[in-house]
Amino acid sequence: MRRRRVAAFLIVAGVGTLVAFSTTSVFGPAQKKGTAEGTKAKPIELPRGGTTILPNYRVVAYYGSPGGTRLGALGGGTPSQVAEQVADVASDYGSLQRPVLPAFELIATIVHPSPGSDGKYRSRLSDEKIDEYLQAARQQQMLLILDIQPGRAKFMDEVRHYERWLKDPNVSLALDPEWSMGPGEVPGKVIGRTKASTINEVSAYLDQIVQTNKLPQKLLLIHEFTESMVENRSALVQRAGLATVFNVDGFGTPVAKIGKYNDLTSDPERPPFVFTGFKLFYEEDTRGGSRVMGPFEVLDLDPQPDVIVYE
Repeated sequence: MRRRRVAAFLIVAGVGTLVAFSTTSVFGPAQKKGTAEGTKAKPIELPRGGTTILPNYRVVAYYGSPGGTRLGALGGGTPSQVAEQVADVASDYGSLQRPVLPAFELIATIVHPSPGSDGKYRSRLSDEKIDEYLQAARQQQMLLILDIQPGRAKFMDEVRHYERWLKDPNVSLALDPEWSMGPGEVPGKVIGRTKASTINEVSAYLDQIVQTNKLPQKLLLIHEFTESMVENRSALVQRAGLATVFNVDGFGTPVAKIGKYNDLTSDPERPPFVFTGFKLFYEEDTRGGSRVMGPFEVLDLDPQPDVIVYE
């Protein structure tokens, strides 16, 4: 299976506190309704209920950035229009046993072929644009997953930049090692990579946000199409507040995609706590007379994907 496509920029130039115990005697004023001794406030929940994404839900997402479909399906309309499209596609994957949770995977930090003024080979979406997608996601009871293509920037520097949104119960995170460049490397010229230690630093930070703010579980989605894109993967650390997902990210014929999926999901270095994702490409998967795999084919994969992303 061929590597997934180069980003378009490379082609064309992205309260839960315990209610305090009442100190009033039993003969004093009656307690107010909803503040009974020893009770807890209702936990903060996910857009469609509950506090656990995986394995309780199956997530179906559209990937991309504003400005057209060169970077993926997410750019194919206004945020509200695309939210309706995602919800419709996601409905094909839901069941009574495992309901579906639609999502945007929005490229918040997008890679560039040129260094820019700071030499980082990347830019960031504006706060206003991220807020626009978050509002549209809320209206459809969806997740917003912020995707990081760091260029020569550090993953942690980019993740910290989005802390305000990561404190929101609707917002999760994705890392794209393909676009993580070392010194002297240029996006599109080499395939990037990252280390387990870097992912562990990010996961510890994200988990701390979850624990401190008493938030529901968050996704930490890691894209890959080769084993070398995550070095020393067996050293990844499980976090209580996160569902870590390896998303098999590559385009080609169904036979090629299934073969790559089987190879990566059976990797002996793959940590047992990691969930599985699978990516489909509306354009690249149809080249040469091929086609996009249908929902029944995707769900026939073993293991069944927990996260399904359309680009």
